[in-house]
Amino acid sequence: MIQGFKDFISRGNAIDLAVGMVIGAAFTAVVTALVEQVINPLIGGLIGKPNFDSFLEFSLGDAVVQPGAVLTALVNFLLVALALYLFIVMPMNKMAERRAAASPAEEEPVALSDEAQLLVEIRDALVARTPLD
Repeated sequence: MIQGFKDFISRGNAIDLAVGMVIGAAFTAVVTALVEQVINPLIGGLIGKPNFDSFLEFSLGDAVVQPGAVLTALVNFLLVALALYLFIVMPMNKMAERRAAASPAEEEPVALSDEAQLLVEIRDALVARTPLD
């Protein structure tokens, strides 16, 4: 049982998943700081605080129902997605494009003439018939 557990832990998938979770948690802090400290203050300076919690608010007995809170969460999600796209995804895509343009492209294999193809087939047949020592 212990050996099976060691095999499971040392398998690449479990380690990759753990590293991905740690990197994801650290990256979440970066994105949160970008949204809360840069994007939200910019939007707040332009149009006021982006909070729709009281939008369509109504009371039902003693409870206060705020459907606008869902709208606020949706706007925050879209802001985070926009920040990720503009500040992370687009620059990374541009870097990948530049790297691909800088590295030499792999050449397509040259098509063989009929004679060359026939010679390759003869060679392969001879190699298959002759045992190698």
